[in-house]
Amino acid sequence: MKGKVTRIVTATSAHYIIAIDLGTSGPKVGLVSDRGEVLDHEFEETPLIFLPNGGAEEDPAVWWEAIDQCVRRLLAKRLVPTDQVKAMVCTGQWSGIVAVDQDSNPLMNAITWRDMRGQTYTKKVTGGPVRIEGYGIGKLIKWIRRTGGIPSHSGKDSISHILFIQNEYPEIYDQTYKFLEPKDYLNLRLTGLIAASHDSMALCWITDNRDISNIGYDDDLIKMTGIDRAKLPELKRAIDILGPIKTDLAQEWGLSDDVQIVMGAPDVHSSTIGSGAVEDYVTHLYVGTSSWITCHVPFKKTDIFHNIGALPAAIPGKYMLTNEQESAGACLTFARDTFLSKEQREQEGGGSSGYGTLNRMAAEAPAGSNKVIFTPWLYGERAPISDRTIRGGFHNLSLQTTRECMVRAVFEGVAFNSKWLLNAVEKFIGREVEFIIIVGGGAVSDFWCQIYADILDREIQQIENPIVANIRGAAFLASVAFGRVTFDEVHGLVPMSKVYHPNPENRAIYRELFQEFVNLYRDGRRIYSRLNRSE
Repeated sequence: MKGKVTRIVTATSAHYIIAIDLGTSGPKVGLVSDRGEVLDHEFEETPLIFLPNGGAEEDPAVWWEAIDQCVRRLLAKRLVPTDQVKAMVCTGQWSGIVAVDQDSNPLMNAITWRDMRGQTYTKKVTGGPVRIEGYGIGKLIKWIRRTGGIPSHSGKDSISHILFIQNEYPEIYDQTYKFLEPKDYLNLRLTGLIAASHDSMALCWITDNRDISNIGYDDDLIKMTGIDRAKLPELKRAIDILGPIKTDLAQEWGLSDDVQIVMGAPDVHSSTIGSGAVEDYVTHLYVGTSSWITCHVPFKKTDIFHNIGALPAAIPGKYMLTNEQESAGACLTFARDTFLSKEQREQEGGGSSGYGTLNRMAAEAPAGSNKVIFTPWLYGERAPISDRTIRGGFHNLSLQTTRECMVRAVFEGVAFNSKWLLNAVEKFIGREVEFIIIVGGGAVSDFWCQIYADILDREIQQIENPIVANIRGAAFLASVAFGRVTFDEVHGLVPMSKVYHPNPENRAIYRELFQEFVNLYRDGRRIYSRLNRSE
C-alpha cells in the first residue's frame, strides 16, 4: 500500500525525515515532513521463519535488502530535494534479538517476538522455592520493584531469546559482541555505531526504571539472569541523535553525508506518538499483525495477572502502559488464506491481498455471526492472559453456518479479545476510557472500526492514513530531536478521519457473546495445555 502524493514540496526551510518501520511482515519506509505529514511510503514483504518447538526467526540480511529497495524506490520519486532530507529514524517490531560480532555481522537469524524457545531457561532464572504464579517470591518482588515487570514464562521476551542462545548455541553466545533489538540493529547498519534506547531494552528486564529520568542497567538483575554485562549496548534516549549516516551508504542512496540518525523507539512506542495519544491516559488501539491498547501514565505499576506494566516511554520522563495481544491482523491473514482462493484474492487488483473481499463477505452476516465465536489465539496469547499453549478456533458451528458468518466471527473474535484487554487496562489506570484512537493496518477497514466500536462500547476515532502511524510517530521523535516540534504539539498535528459510535442495537448480542468468549478460555485452557504442552 502506498500513500497518495499530490504535490512536490520545494520550500527551502522544510526539513524531511526518512522513517523506517520494520514490521513483522516487512519494512515500510516513509518520507515525512517535520510536521508529521507522510508524503509517501514504500513496503517490501519479508518472510517469517517458523521452526519446531515454538521458533520464529527472520533473516537480518533480508530485512536490509528490503529496506534498501524501499529507500531507493522512495527517493527515486524525487518528492523533495534530497538536501532537505535531514534525518533518518527507525522503529519496528519489539522483543526480538540480533546477535552481532565485533565486525557488526549477525551471527544467526534474528529471534523475533513470536519465538518462545527460551521459556525453559526463563523459568529457571525466575524460579524459587516459594512461588507466586510460578515465580520465586523474592525474585518477583525485586524484578517488579526495579523494572515494573518480570520475564514472561511464555519465553517471548528479549531476555528469553538471549538465554536461549546462551544455552542452545553457546558458541554463538561466546562470539557475540552485542545483543541488539531489531531497530537498534538497523541503527548499527545506518551508522556503524552501537547503542540501544531505554524503551527498546525494557523487555530484557535488566534496567532499573524506578527513576524515569535516570534509567540504567541494574547489576543485580543482570547477575540474576546470568548473562554477560559486556554484551549489552550503551543506553540512550529515543530522541537522542546517534550519529551521521555512513558515508558510503549516503552515496549509494544519493543523500547528504550529514544526515543524522535518531535513536528511535519500538513500534508500540512510535505508534502511540503517531496516533497523537501523547497526553496521559489518552488511549490508542493498534491493529496490525498483533494488537495492543496503550496510553501514557504518570506512574510505575504492574499487573502480573494480566501481563500489563508501565515501562519507559519514548517520551523522556514518561511511563507507558504496555501489553500485547499476540494475533490480530494475523487472524485475518489466516482467514484469507483459509477461505479465499488465489483467484478471489487477485480479483481486487494490485496483488493478492483479499482483505476487501473479506470485508464484503463479513458484512453480509449479521452482528454476532449467528452466535459463531472465533477465538484468535493462533500462536498462544500474551495479554490479558499469558498462555503459550492456548489455541484459536471456531465455536458453535452448525450445519447452517455460512462462510460469511465464519469470516465475520474472525473480525469479532479479535475485537472480543481487545474488549477483554480493555477491561484490564481500565482497572490498571483506574478510570473508564471515553474514546480510543485506532491505528494500524486493521484500522483502514471502516467495517472493522465499527465492530470495535460496538464490541468495546466506546467511541473509536480513526486517524488519517492509519497504516503509517508508526512511520509518523518515529518521524516525530526525529523532529523533536532537532527542535522542529514539541511533544505538546503532536496531538494537533495528527489529523482525524472518522469517528465511529457504538450501535445500541448490537449491544445485547455482543455482551452475551463476549461473556461466552471469556468462558471458552476458562473452560478450555486445560485441554489446550494437555494438547500443546510439548510445543
